Amino acid sequence: MVVEQKPRTLRERYGAELRLRRLAAGLKQEELGAQLLCSPTLVSHWEAGRRLPNPNDAQRIDLVLQTDGFFFRWLEDLDPRFAQYFQAVIELEREATEIRQYGASLIPGLLQTEAYALAVFRAYRTNYSAEPLDDWVVKRMERGQLLTKSSTPVAWTLLDEAALRRTTGGPGVMAEQLHKVADMAEAGRLRLHVLTFASGAHALLESMLYLLDFADASPIAYVEGILTGHLMDQPADVEACQRAYTIALSDAASCQESVALVRSIAKEYEHAHHASQGG
Repeated sequence: MVVEQKPRTLRERYGAELRLRRLAAGLKQEELGAQLLCSPTLVSHWEAGRRLPNPNDAQRIDLVLQTDGFFFRWLEDLDPRFAQYFQAVIELEREATEIRQYGASLIPGLLQTEAYALAVFRAYRTNYSAEPLDDWVVKRMERGQLLTKSSTPVAWTLLDEAALRRTTGGPGVMAEQLHKVADMAEAGRLRLHVLTFASGAHALLESMLYLLDFADASPIAYVEGILTGHLMDQPADVEACQRAYTIALSDAASCQESVALVRSIAKEYEHAHHASQGG
């Protein structure tokens, strides 16, 4: 006899309760999704605890399942640690078997050093204080552990040369950051490719991109702007994003050339740092 594993986290319990209420209402995932005006894949993610509905979704769930505000109220207890538009990505990347990321103008969060992340947070927050900054950096470093704890997920990283050349936090911070990226590539923890300035226009020129693949669910794509993020799970949209990534990758330098370039730029930053210190 197969014993069903009990939910471990609040999010998993939330999803399990949603599944029970859906089944009690005699609805399939496809039927619930149709009434909620969302895909059955999204319903599946909610029930598996990989994603949380936003407040509007939760209100619609309560309306369709006649649960008197139950799922909307429960959201308040889950207290997301990241921005609402990014929370779903955090939940999903923990389940991913493969990650493909593109950094247009900065090093992606999963790869950032503490000093680099601090410089990024300082750059777009006014009137900041030390305590919130430290908390944001801690959260980002915790995310980064995803690529150091085990051999999964497989990670591809495509960087625009602009992300390497923009001095974020000063030459010393950049040297440390780029050496970290190169170290991870040489250790086999990620596959690194650089889109150099010489490659000209490319398929991802207008946006960062984050692609996630799963063993038991459909792939997703994520793009982000100022105070907003857009998660895509419709097959046609995801396939278009995957195609754009593949095309851009074909214009990038080889892994070996890319690691060599990142090391070379890191050394330039080191020399600049030593010069600024009078060394």
